[in-house]
Amino acid sequence: MTTTNPLLTPCKLGDIAIANRVIMAPMTRNRADADGTPNRLMRDYYAQRASAGLIVAEGTWPVVTGQAYNRQPGIETAKQIQAWREVTAAVHQAGGKIVLQIMHAGRIGSHHIKGNEVATVAPSAIQARGQVYTDSAGMQPFDMPQALSTEQVWQVIDEHRQAAENAKEAGFDGVELHCTSGYLPMQFLCSDSNQRNDEFGGNAAARAKFAAECLRAMASVFGAGRVGLRMNPGNRFNDTNDENPAESHLALLNAVADLDLAYLHMMRAPSADIDAFKMGREAFNGALIINDGFDGESAAEVISTQQAEAVSFARHYVANPDLVTRFAEQLALAKFNRETLYTPGATGYTDYPSA
Repeated sequence: MTTTNPLLTPCKLGDIAIANRVIMAPMTRNRADADGTPNRLMRDYYAQRASAGLIVAEGTWPVVTGQAYNRQPGIETAKQIQAWREVTAAVHQAGGKIVLQIMHAGRIGSHHIKGNEVATVAPSAIQARGQVYTDSAGMQPFDMPQALSTEQVWQVIDEHRQAAENAKEAGFDGVELHCTSGYLPMQFLCSDSNQRNDEFGGNAAARAKFAAECLRAMASVFGAGRVGLRMNPGNRFNDTNDENPAESHLALLNAVADLDLAYLHMMRAPSADIDAFKMGREAFNGALIINDGFDGESAAEVISTQQAEAVSFARHYVANPDLVTRFAEQLALAKFNRETLYTPGATGYTDYPSA
């Protein structure tokens, strides 16, 4: 008697019914056109991977102020919305589901990428240490950001609502808030980058308010059952520092406990003193997706022991467009080429073959 691989069984993430529990994690791939418009290459890339239970499309800027990288897609203009509609249609035609990760980069930006006339904004006027690659000028330090006024913070929250409206118009099945990797929601959440003394700064609950209000704004468009939250307590990427990351992330989960979000997308904590998966299981009532370092066998074990409802894969999805089939038939996984992760063109993007 053959036993069913638990990874390959259907489930629901809030209001999103998925055919299997293999999730494609959001990955920056820098393949959009220069103005942030998705293209045919991106359409083909996502359609190739539509057998995933759910695709979480790459971090996408809600407004150009929030752009972090060259050739990163946006969801702001009519042209971008129409181009994303072709992507979602291709995924749906192939039988898949796809949500959009909304990512406002905040202080992780450069005028060499966005243009001199576009502001870089943050909770506080504190420059992030580090550099970003720019097509026009090579590696450049992050810009010194302008601190948002209280009124401007509410405007940015509304920009997240509008981004959700645009994503809905583009045919996405839902949206996910990117609240990790040192981008704007995490800049508000962390004690180091948030030195505000208004309603969005101070203790952990106040610092969590920005992300919580963005989630409420997005839920006002899709319904909370189609809105996900991605987090990674203890993440230090992009000069992220917090005196008590566990407390801060729990404050955010408590702030949205009444929302009944579709899912919590939790990455493994980078330090041993935080058990992020346990935190997600205990502090979040809905479906839990966990990420980082899983293979087919360890992911199936996680599902069978009810540690999570689903597992997301990033690097395995770069080189294995048919990852679900490979798991189902216990086929070897192809290795990805690190050199072509962020380079323009089809090489290392849409040219990985199925098994």
